[in-house]
Formats: sequence, C-alpha cells, structure tokens
Amino acid sequence: MEEVLAIHVILDQIQSVQGAGGQVAMICFHGTFTCSLGTGKVLPGGVDTQIERQGQERTLSARYILEGQDRENRTFHIFVENNGVCGKNGVITTTPVILADAEELQWMEREKLTGTVESDGKDGVMIKIYRGMDG
Repeated sequence: MEEVLAIHVILDQIQSVQGAGGQVAMICFHGTFTCSLGTGKVLPGGVDTQIERQGQERTLSARYILEGQDRENRTFHIFVENNGVCGKNGVITTTPVILADAEELQWMEREKLTGTVESDGKDGVMIKIYRGMDG
C-alpha cells in the first residue's frame, strides 16, 4: 500500500439538522496537502456532508479542490470526491475519486484508491489516500 496524498483538514464550521429519521452535518473546512508532485492548500468551498439515518452507519461525502505548486513553481489542481463510512469502532474508510489537471497525477483518475480519515488530536483530521490496498 502506497500513500499518494495526505491532506490535513482544519474544521471551520459545522451546520447540522436533527430530523425524525436521522441527522445530517455539513462541515466546511480548509487545510494543506502533500503529494509526489508538490504541496499546497485546500481551496475555499470544501465541504463534508455526513448523514446518519436511524439504525444505519454514518456515511460521508466530501468534495473539495486542492491547489498546489510543483518543484518548478507551476500551479496544479486536484479535485477530490471522498465517499466513506464511519465504522462502529470509529474508523473511517473512504473510496476517493480524483481528477487532476497535471499530467503527472492523472494516473490517479484511473487507479483504484482507498482512504482513511483520523483525528489530528486538535481541530481537524488527517485524510490519507492510498493505492495498492489489495496488495
């Protein structure tokens, strides 16, 4: 298993609704990232929508765009749609979908990727995206 993207997310604002059949939270965030091509930031507008319907596991769907600089100071962008499930043990596993405007990263668009989300122990989470989960 090879880590291909690490994103440190800082939570900005949480809006939630508690209904009769479940609860939803929309979490706005910002942050930073690293990958093989370079480093950068999460652009404004990233949001994670988490839904927990009565009697079901909590699901999440986050969408955001990363903007980075490569070693030659060229700007590149990565769109991430990260869908996942919050397990009973608190472990969050995801299935990311990636689009990238840098040719060097476009292999991620075709690769089967997996991800994890863990607390950073402070005000955010660490998202790690991997390839080669199946060996």
